[in-house]
Amino acid sequence: MLNEATVEEQDQVRQWLVTDNANLSYFNQLQKIWEESRQLALTTTVDENKAWQRFRQRIDSGTTHRNNLAWIRIAAAIIIIAGIGVIGYLTFTRTPEVLTVSALQDALTDTLPDRSVVTLNKGSSISYPEKFNNNTRKVTLNGEAFFHVSANRARPFIVSVNQVQVTVTGTTFNIKNIDGNTEVIVESGIVEVTSEGNSVELRENEKTLVSSKNAVLLKEKVNDRLYQFYRTKQFVCDDTPLWKLVDVINEAYHSKIVIDDPGLRNLSLTTTFNNESLDQVLNIISITFDIDVIKTGHSIVLKQ
Repeated sequence: MLNEATVEEQDQVRQWLVTDNANLSYFNQLQKIWEESRQLALTTTVDENKAWQRFRQRIDSGTTHRNNLAWIRIAAAIIIIAGIGVIGYLTFTRTPEVLTVSALQDALTDTLPDRSVVTLNKGSSISYPEKFNNNTRKVTLNGEAFFHVSANRARPFIVSVNQVQVTVTGTTFNIKNIDGNTEVIVESGIVEVTSEGNSVELRENEKTLVSSKNAVLLKEKVNDRLYQFYRTKQFVCDDTPLWKLVDVINEAYHSKIVIDDPGLRNLSLTTTFNNESLDQVLNIISITFDIDVIKTGHSIVLKQ
């Protein structure tokens, strides 16, 4: 709360908060007490200098031991209140620090200042202020992330990625930016996507792709859940074409699978892979479609 924790310590606290609702409740209570004590310090009308002079006069005039103790308590209280006031002043007047969280080797979950939760795909990062202002909640994304935004209609949540701005008030959605293209998929709620003066409103199970070559924003239906793989460790296929599954597999396993025969590309598959190895996934594909899986150097070729 004093912003004295290291980045590592901040990450430890965030992980602790999302582990158990009881932890979050305890933290919120502590934060409320802290905020109220700061407000008390800012509104106090006690004159510390006059109180200190009265305290010294009491001592010099030989007042009773009981009165001395009373004044010592008052002086101590004044010092504490003044200290809290200084801390509060520094906290409110300094420029909020911008935090950056990166998922290096694996997906990472982070809790934002408004209690929204973001899950970053590996290789992705997000930047945001340590405290959102009173009007908006702005973050900047690089890569891919899934957001579960806390509802607040008075303070829109805005994600900036590449040249795209995504605005919500409380919803769940996925954003992926790669090679200058940005894909937004909505799981619940309403999301507004804006790019170069054009905008589109997305609802549950809808998506749009913002291309660097085309400013037109079109809505499409979402027919699979492959985009969830980095969060769920599953490949959920529902009448999914083989080429699309292969694209996601290549991203997930850093592989280079090539479909040799164009006639195989649109073969559809309905199944769920639950955290299987690459070899297991390829074996199921081979058996299902009766095709060969040939490993050549750094490539894997699928052919009839």
